[in-house]
Amino acid sequence: MKKYSLLLLLAAMVMPSCKTKKAIVTPPVADSKKVYKSQTDSLLDIARTMDPTMLTDSAGAPIPSQFIGTVNFNLRKPNYVILHYTAQDSLQQTVRTFSLVRTQVSAHYVVGKDGSIIHMLNDYLRSWHAGVSRWGSVTDMNSCSIGIEIDNNGNEPFTEPQIKSLLTLLAQLKRQYNIPQGNFLGHADIAPGRKPDPGQYFPWKRLAEKGFGYWSDDILVPAPANFDYLTALRLIGYDTRNVPNVIDAFKRHFVQTDISPQMTQLDLNILYNVYQKY
Repeated sequence: MKKYSLLLLLAAMVMPSCKTKKAIVTPPVADSKKVYKSQTDSLLDIARTMDPTMLTDSAGAPIPSQFIGTVNFNLRKPNYVILHYTAQDSLQQTVRTFSLVRTQVSAHYVVGKDGSIIHMLNDYLRSWHAGVSRWGSVTDMNSCSIGIEIDNNGNEPFTEPQIKSLLTLLAQLKRQYNIPQGNFLGHADIAPGRKPDPGQYFPWKRLAEKGFGYWSDDILVPAPANFDYLTALRLIGYDTRNVPNVIDAFKRHFVQTDISPQMTQLDLNILYNVYQKY
C-alpha cells in the first residue's frame, strides 16, 4: 500500500491537468527542467517520510507515538482561481521571470496575447503568485488556489484570442476541481491596495456570464438607506481593514468605469446586488 500511495502521488504531480495548445515559447533558462525535477523530487521525499511526531508532556517526558499510515488520502486540490496581469512586455519575458530561482515568483499558467497557454506548474502544487493576501478567513491563498497570469502590461485591453483561451481553461479547472462560481477572483480582490491586477480593462462581466465569478444584474434595486457597505464587502470576502483600499479593489472588479475611493449611490446599488449572490 505504501508503494501504491507513492506512485499515486507521483502520477498526480507529473500528469498534465489541462489540455493546452502546443507551447511556442522556448524555455529561457537551460536548467529550468532540472530545477523543476529537483524540487518535485524533494517534495516526494517529504511525502515518503513516515516518522512519528515527537511530543513531550509538561514535565518534559516523551509522549509515546508511532506512525501508522492511513490508506485513505490523496492530494489537496485547489479551491480558488486567482487572475493576474503580468505587467511585463511579453510572454517570453514572463516565462523567463518564472524560470529564475532568484525571482521567487511563479504561476500555474500564463496566457499569451495570441491565446497560447503555457502550463508552468502542476495544479496540485503550491505556486508563489498571491503573496500577502486574504479572502474571508483564508490568509494563505497560495495554498488553496491556482494562479493564472495573463500577458498584459496593465494599460491595454486584453485580446480576443487571449480571453477565449482563458474561458476554455477556466471551464476545465472549474469542472475538474469543482471550484465554486464565487471563487474566481482577481489579485486586487485578495490584496487590496497592494495589487491592482487584472485591472479595469479585464472583462469580468463576460467571465461571470460563463459562470466564473459574479456580476451585478442589469436592473438594480437601490440599496436601503441603512445599508452597511463595509459589512457587505466583508461578507463577500474582502479584507476591510483599510477602507479606501477595499473600495478601490471592489470598484476595479465590479464597477470599472470609476475607481475613485468613494462609494457613490451607484456603487452602493451594485454592491447591494452583488453581495446577495455570495
